[in-house]
Amino acid sequence: MSVFFDVMLWLLFGIVVVSTLSQLALYASAALELRRIRSRDRHQLWRRMLSSPLAPKITVLVPAYNESVSILDSVNGLMALTYPNLEIVVVNDGSSDDTLDVLVEGFALSPVGPVYRHVVATERVTEIYRSPEDARLIVVDKHNGGKADALNTALNVASGDLVCAIDADTLVATDALQQLVSPFLSSDETVAVGGTIRLANDASWKNGQVSELHAPRSLLVGAQAAEYARSFLVGRIAWGPLGGNLIISGAFGLFRRSSLLDVGGYEHESIGEDMELIVRLRRHGYETGKIARVEFTPDPVAYTEAPTSLRTLARQRNRWFRGLLDVLSRHRAMIGRPKYGSAGMLALPYFVVVEALAPIIEACGIVAIAIALAWGVIGWESLLPVALVYLVGIGASLLVLLLDDLAFGTYRHTRDRLRMVGHVLFEQLIFRPMTIVWRLWGLRLFLQGRTEWGAQERRGFTERTATA
Repeated sequence: MSVFFDVMLWLLFGIVVVSTLSQLALYASAALELRRIRSRDRHQLWRRMLSSPLAPKITVLVPAYNESVSILDSVNGLMALTYPNLEIVVVNDGSSDDTLDVLVEGFALSPVGPVYRHVVATERVTEIYRSPEDARLIVVDKHNGGKADALNTALNVASGDLVCAIDADTLVATDALQQLVSPFLSSDETVAVGGTIRLANDASWKNGQVSELHAPRSLLVGAQAAEYARSFLVGRIAWGPLGGNLIISGAFGLFRRSSLLDVGGYEHESIGEDMELIVRLRRHGYETGKIARVEFTPDPVAYTEAPTSLRTLARQRNRWFRGLLDVLSRHRAMIGRPKYGSAGMLALPYFVVVEALAPIIEACGIVAIAIALAWGVIGWESLLPVALVYLVGIGASLLVLLLDDLAFGTYRHTRDRLRMVGHVLFEQLIFRPMTIVWRLWGLRLFLQGRTEWGAQERRGFTERTATA
């Protein structure tokens, strides 16, 4: 029994070390890439684009299901964007609330008939509405088919060369599209570009735009804010120079429409449709001999609402983990194969070991060690190596806050910065074990073949006014 618990302890130590070393390598890559990004004039190109009538047309795709509390703010924010050649397609995916009525009344929409090109198969469209006040806005009403189906419907209706997929509860910074479009102008090989997502909970905002970001007051939301900062400032940026970007957030990403149509649009059956699409684009590029470049640029920002209840957050995280497992399963033929370049040899193996297996092994190790301590098989001194590794993780997360502050000045006030330090400690010591439990829940549902999303609660942006 003692040998068994010793093995479990060293297994836990080993997986935590591998995970930490991988993260530190990504931190180093992110720091170098961030320095390179900051050394260029990132504003020059999009400033010229601002007034150019030759700017490529962008269609914003907005899937909406039961989003009545936030849909007006979201669409108003999109219509306030300064991009010169813009189209907005909102798809009401069979909402059971009054999302469609809110849109029709709010923008005085008129039905024009469900006439469009059926390029990608979707659920039936019942009506298309146009705004007589602003020709950029199109609203589609259809039978419920899920988020991927709604995005494919918007993709069919869209007329832009580029399409920007965002969630209905997302607010986009006014100049974000100018910055997102730049990589497409620099290279015909670019098929997708992602931007930064930040949390709008407790932010000051007006007219559909965030005016000032504040550190969340809730520990639960604050832990998510720390997690988002690490994910985008390190995870997304770091994979760029390594050639392994496999994720663009479904809440905010810009795509070449022709490339999406080439691979059949979003996958209806995948619960992780955002990551699955990127992996499929990369895979299609490798298999056809066409370079499919996926980039991340940190300057364009969109703001979204984080779950504020444990119940809703647990549903979200177990769904994310099921989505990851689904993608790895669907594209397992890519893993470890040189044919698929850095995606197959570096990025996908990382997601298998660090993102998929590590939480499961860590959970088993923690349970085994707790039992061993209770039975007196091992002493507390045996946990010192694991504790040191966790402390390194805390230090690395605090470093993210410093990099974020130096590079972007996200929080203006010292009290917000100090509050985020507290959120990092909570995230590493309390929130992280909670996410492991949610991932195990997601694993069980995945093995059962469960693909439902689960109800998501929205408070709506109008409930949050300027606060410090």
